Amino acid sequence: MSVKMIVVGSVAYDTLQTPKGKRERALGGSAVYASTVASYFTKVGLVGVAGKDFEPAHVEFLKQHQVDLQGFDLKEDGETFHWSGSYGEDFGDATTHDTKLNVFETFDPVLPEEYKNAELVFLGNIHPALQLKVIERVNKPKIIALDTMNLWIDNTYDLLKEVVSKVNVLFINFQETLMFAKEKKLAPAVEKLLDMGPERIVVKMGELGAMSATREDRFFTPAFPIVDITDPTGAGDSFAGGFMGSLARHGDYSEMGFRKSMLFGSAMGSITVENFSLDSYIDLKPETIEKRYNQIKRMVTVE
Repeated sequence: MSVKMIVVGSVAYDTLQTPKGKRERALGGSAVYASTVASYFTKVGLVGVAGKDFEPAHVEFLKQHQVDLQGFDLKEDGETFHWSGSYGEDFGDATTHDTKLNVFETFDPVLPEEYKNAELVFLGNIHPALQLKVIERVNKPKIIALDTMNLWIDNTYDLLKEVVSKVNVLFINFQETLMFAKEKKLAPAVEKLLDMGPERIVVKMGELGAMSATREDRFFTPAFPIVDITDPTGAGDSFAGGFMGSLARHGDYSEMGFRKSMLFGSAMGSITVENFSLDSYIDLKPETIEKRYNQIKRMVTVE
């Protein structure tokens, strides 16, 4: 089965403290979260890099999820990207204590020939110059989606605008939406971002949910109310993995198809935060995903 979707992003080890406890060197990174989640919906390939310390058990975890690893560069020297941080009692934005880019500092995405023909491309939160390289190397995918962050908005504004003009879907959180658009209110900010070129903006709002916006439509999906959050790391990448994976599975690029995928994105984000790292996916059953999807669907359905 050929790869239908590719994910390009970071492969990392996270050392983190949350109100629920501490984990050392937990498996993480945008490419790992998004590809693991997408694997429940479609055949997905991972493009990323890790060092000699990347554990065989974590390679096996990805293989067990049938994530294609032709684009995964496992170096024989150097260390894997490592992030250390903590969350306060409100589980808001993480406080970063240390970042060691290691082999990720010289990451240059190499796409196997098969990957260049993928129908869907998700560009995780990496330098816009790398995102642009990937866009130039793929052969007319149906959907290119991109995630970004305040660092790139601050430091590479013009380049990020150029890259955003070339994608179909932009994933961005609420504060970054205002920051990127240089606006103080959401509605005019979304209009400005649509003027930059993407067909759709997906604004991530944490525990409040997410909004999808196009020229013609707005759609809001709530976050599933998780009373007992354990670790919010990777929730946004899990949302994107569920959203893109669902699109790949049903192949419906109408407004209704995108709305369905918003609900799957919300479902997968909520499943991720229930446990540390990717522990939710060690033995996750498809019926659990469908049940969570239907619970969220009930939250937004009138009739």
